[in-house]
Amino acid sequence: MKNLFEPSSVMEIKQRIESLEPSSERQWGVMTPAQMLAHCSGWFEQATGLNNPPRSFIGRIVGKMAKKSVLSDAPIRRNMPTEKSLMMRGDKDFGAEQRRLLGWVDRFSAGGPAGCTKHPHCFFGPMTPAEWAAMGYKHLDHHLNQFGV
Repeated sequence: MKNLFEPSSVMEIKQRIESLEPSSERQWGVMTPAQMLAHCSGWFEQATGLNNPPRSFIGRIVGKMAKKSVLSDAPIRRNMPTEKSLMMRGDKDFGAEQRRLLGWVDRFSAGGPAGCTKHPHCFFGPMTPAEWAAMGYKHLDHHLNQFGV
């Protein structure tokens, strides 16, 4: 499975982020391209421990099973619920958000396993650095596909 500790996967993801345009049309969901970029940067804040939302009640019940599903080879399902702090509203500056996300991809990949949080994911629970790296790739892939890149 591709992950954000593999240089080739990082290069692929960065090229796709760079090919996104403010006018890219979404295939599903409600976010604009700039909101999506901000949403993905917010994910990295959780993966690195800068934002640690509490575990959700439903996540404590089904999170472990759901994590196995998300980390499988199947693509992430469309329109899945998201953690409240990752819901983006209002206008975002596309260029600034694009640069911010590219910076996060670089920092996360360069930080390697030691840069991942030890705090449990708010829904999936405890995650290894390898799981964070794989989920990071899948999450970005999901949202870049959302906008056709």
